[in-house]
Amino acid sequence: MMGTMQATTTLLRDAPATLIPAGDKVTLPAGLNVFITQSLGGNVTVRTEQGLFQIAREHAAALKDFQAGAESGAVATEFSEEAVWDTLKTCFDPEIPVNIVDLGLVYDLSIEKTPAGGHRVDVKMTLTAPGCGMGPVIAEDARAKIAALPTVERAAVHIVWDPQWTPQMISPIGRQTLGLE
Repeated sequence: MMGTMQATTTLLRDAPATLIPAGDKVTLPAGLNVFITQSLGGNVTVRTEQGLFQIAREHAAALKDFQAGAESGAVATEFSEEAVWDTLKTCFDPEIPVNIVDLGLVYDLSIEKTPAGGHRVDVKMTLTAPGCGMGPVIAEDARAKIAALPTVERAAVHIVWDPQWTPQMISPIGRQTLGLE
């Protein structure tokens, strides 16, 4: 199971999760039946009678018969700006099956060489809606994946609100995925 494939499954053990869109941390109990609505970037969005939740990739094995897809994280063997962009394309809003780059959420990418020969990476991104509790979760997913790239000494992802995001910022690929074109 991967991508936007939808299926019902059961939690084999208690699983830490994040309530969508509030961003509250919860624990979903073992034995709970869940409906997988999205599994992109390694994280899994599930629906229960209590609402939508994101289960982070490191806890996805709690889902019966779930196998993470290859798109779950950074796979670059050498550092480059392209590798950072490719890594950002493995990060998703848990409610939208389009990566944060094609959603038009990434506003700026800055890479600096460090004295030790490594790299500092700073990303400025926004969210589709101000006050979305998932913002810190999405930003941390992006930061952790960038930090895992070779020679990255420091990665930071900053949430900004200027300019305000609009649907016109979605790339042609994103628009096609969402059925807008």
